[in-house]
Amino acid sequence: MQEIIKKKSLKIEPNLKNYDEMYKKFKWGEVKDEIEWFDTKLNAAYNAVDRHVKKHGNKIALYWEGENKTEKYTFSKLSELSNKFANVLTRLGIKKGDRVFIFLPRIPALYISFLGILKTGAIAGTMFAAFGPQGIKDRLQDSGAKVLITDSELKKRVYEIRNELPKLKHLIIVGETEKEEISYEEEMKKASPEFEIEKTSPKDYAFMLYTSGTTGKPKGVVHVHQSIIQEHITAKWVLDLHEDDIYWCTADPGWVTGVAYGILGPWSNTITSVVFEGRFDAEKWYSILEKYKISVWYTAPTAIRMLMAAGDELPKKYDLSNLRHICSVGEPLNPEAIRWGMKVFNLPIHDNWWQTETGGILIANYPSIPIKLGSMGKPLPGIKAVIVNNQGNELPEGKEGNLAIKSPWPSMMCEIWKNPKKYNSYFKKNWYITGDLAFKDKDDYFWFVGRADDIIKTAGERIGPFEVESALVDHPAIVEAGVIGKPDPMRGEIVKAFVVLKKDYKPSKELEEEIKEFVKKRLAGHAYPREISFVESLPKTRSGKVVRRLLKKLILGEELGDISTLANPECIEKIKQVLQKQ
Repeated sequence: MQEIIKKKSLKIEPNLKNYDEMYKKFKWGEVKDEIEWFDTKLNAAYNAVDRHVKKHGNKIALYWEGENKTEKYTFSKLSELSNKFANVLTRLGIKKGDRVFIFLPRIPALYISFLGILKTGAIAGTMFAAFGPQGIKDRLQDSGAKVLITDSELKKRVYEIRNELPKLKHLIIVGETEKEEISYEEEMKKASPEFEIEKTSPKDYAFMLYTSGTTGKPKGVVHVHQSIIQEHITAKWVLDLHEDDIYWCTADPGWVTGVAYGILGPWSNTITSVVFEGRFDAEKWYSILEKYKISVWYTAPTAIRMLMAAGDELPKKYDLSNLRHICSVGEPLNPEAIRWGMKVFNLPIHDNWWQTETGGILIANYPSIPIKLGSMGKPLPGIKAVIVNNQGNELPEGKEGNLAIKSPWPSMMCEIWKNPKKYNSYFKKNWYITGDLAFKDKDDYFWFVGRADDIIKTAGERIGPFEVESALVDHPAIVEAGVIGKPDPMRGEIVKAFVVLKKDYKPSKELEEEIKEFVKKRLAGHAYPREISFVESLPKTRSGKVVRRLLKKLILGEELGDISTLANPECIEKIKQVLQKQ
C-alpha cells in the first residue's frame, strides 16, 4: 500500500494552492511578466541580479562561507562586480556567442564571473572542480572555449593539457599568477563598475553544461536566456521561495542544479542564498542551517543519507526551528529518507525530477499536494508528461515505459553542441524522450523505474561509463574495461569496474588502489571506480562491444536471459567465480 503524507500548503500563494485547477488553466504566457524584458529581449543575468538593485540593492544576495572566512554580497555589489567582470572579458575581445568557461571551487568569483559572462552575451560553461586533465580537455576542446577562469591550484591540471587547446586564448587566474596569465584580482580593480548589458533575445545561448553519455565523449547541453522564466517560476512554486527566505542550495554550479537553482532561479526571486565552499561534514552542515537561519533547503538524496548515517541525535544539538521546507533532487529519494525527515525535522522532504537537458524542474512533489512516498510527484503547470513505448505511442496508467515530455518548454535545451544528430535523437513526435523508465498511477503521480541506458548516477552526479572505461584503458596495466553502476545505500550507485589486465600484470590490492588513484586524477574525484574486479575477459557481442547489462545483472544476481549471441559466453561463469570470492 502506498504511503501518503497529507500536509498543509506552505507559504505558497493562494492562487497556486489548488494544483488541479492551476494545472488545467495554466499558460506559459501568464508568467512572462514575472521577469523583466527589454521590449522583446531579456538577459538572464540582468533578471537574476540587476533588476533588483533599485528596490532591493542593499539586501544580502549571498552569504559565502569558506573554510576559514565568511563574506557577504548585496544585490548592488553583485551587480557592480559582475559588470566589472563583463568589462574584463570585453577588453579581451570576448563577444556575443563566444564560449567562456569557469573551473573554480565554490568561491565568490565563480558566481560573479558566471553573471559577467552572461552580461556580455557570451556563453558560460561551468566545470566541476574535481575534474582531472582529461575531463577538462574534453570540454574545452569540444566547446572551443576562448577564455578559462580558474585558480592558482586548479590551473596545474589545465597546464597538463594546455598545448592541446589551441582555441583557448586566455587564462584568468584567481590568486597567484605567473607570466602570460591574467590576474582576476588586478583586472577587477581596474575595471569599470558600469557596463551596458547585452540585450539578448529569448533564444540566444546563455550557458552550457557537459553531460556524460553511455557512448562517446561528454556532450555539451546548451540553454538559452529564456530558461530563467522556468527557473524563476519553479523556484517560486516548487521551492516555495519568498523574499524573506534564507535559502541554501548545496549543489555545485559545475552541475545544472547549481546554475538553475543555485544562481538564476533564487536570485531572480530576490532571495538571500547561502553558499558553503567546503566538503560535506554533518556537524558543519547543521551548524550552517542554524547560523544562517536557513528556511528553505535544496539538497541531494546522497547528502540526506549521509546525514542519516550521522545519527538522529546530532541535529538535536542545533536550533533548526527556522527550517520550513526541504527539497531533494539528483536521484530518486527513497521513502526511508522522507520518513527520517519527518522524524528529525518534522518536515517531509519533497523530491522532484528534472535533467540537465530540461534546464528546470518538470515533475515535483508540489508543496500543496500530498506526498506519495517514493514517487516523483506530478508535472508542473505548463508541463505535459506521459509514458510512451519505443514507438512514441502513449501507454495507459500503471504501464512501464519511457517517460516523455511534450516539447517545448522555456528551459528546454536548444542544442547539443555541434551535434544536431544527437539532439534530434532525443525527440519523437514532438515528445522529448527522457531516457528514464517510469509509470503513471491513477492519480497522475509518476514513479521512477530506472534508466533506459547505462548512465551511472552516484551521489546525484552523472557519470558515463565510456569516460571511465577510456581512463582505465589508459593505465599501463589494463587492456580492457567494462564499467557499470552498482547499487549503494549511501550514494545511490557507485562506479564498479571490471578490468582485464595485460599478461605482465597480476591482480593485487596495491594495483587496485593504484588504478583508482589513476582514474581519479584523470577524470574527477567522484568518477573513479570504488570497486574493481579483475577478470580474464568481458562479455562481448560479435562486433566487439562490451555488454554492460550482463555485468549489471551479474552484480544484481538477476537472470541473464539469452547469452547465445555473445562472442565469448564462457566468460560468464568465470566472472561469477570472481564475484563470489570478493
